[in-house]
Amino acid sequence: MRKKIHEVIFGTTTKSGRNFDLVLLVMIVISVLMVMIESVPEWGEKNAHIYYYAEWIFTIIFSIEYILRVAVAPKPLKYIFSVWGVIDLLSILPTFLAPFLSGYDSFRAIRALRLLRIFRILKLNRFTSESQALFHSLKASYYKIMVFFFFVLMMMILTGTIMYVIEDKQNGFDSIPASIYWAIVTTTTVGYGDIVPATDLGKILASLMMITGYVIIAVPTGLITVEMSRFKSKGEKDNLCSNCGHGNPFGSIYCNQCGNEMLNG
Repeated sequence: MRKKIHEVIFGTTTKSGRNFDLVLLVMIVISVLMVMIESVPEWGEKNAHIYYYAEWIFTIIFSIEYILRVAVAPKPLKYIFSVWGVIDLLSILPTFLAPFLSGYDSFRAIRALRLLRIFRILKLNRFTSESQALFHSLKASYYKIMVFFFFVLMMMILTGTIMYVIEDKQNGFDSIPASIYWAIVTTTTVGYGDIVPATDLGKILASLMMITGYVIIAVPTGLITVEMSRFKSKGEKDNLCSNCGHGNPFGSIYCNQCGNEMLNG
């Protein structure tokens, strides 16, 4: 019985496992939609009792599922303290803690974490070659991005300090941190408008920051794109079809040219 339950709950290749994941997926989406709809005042107050009972039904079902996962897992503690185990627990705790906590209205938004469980059900991080390529590209460009981020941070501090010297305090530049905040908002092209330069020199500097912002936004994208291109080229060289010699993307199960089964997939 334990083996059968494990096959249904953790299995993804069996029919029963796929059906379980499908039902669970639908329930997660419905429960999260209810959390979102409940947050709308005119809807939440009108049908409060419906949302209340429905939330308890979903919570009990998810709790039973969590207990079963712990019971049939080969290493229960490993599952409990894993990322998915913590998410599963946090998604059901708010309902049980509601009677003992004040300010529950803001705390219950944690239930939206259930939406993250969709990624576990779909297993995107394991079976999608594109997600693997993105992960490796981010990892490969990590140091370059961090160096670039440090450079941008220094530029924001320097520009904010210059603007603090140029502008009058009455225009909102009453401190260096406030001026750095303006530099970040301007460079990222957000432009809240709560702090605006009034002097000609300040406007010139602001214009330069706006133009620089487009370059800054484009650089990380370029770094990641280069690494993705390298990863794709390397994957095609390492995944040659034994039948036709065609290069295939990393993680391919079948050759996309002749359909032959890949030995390295």
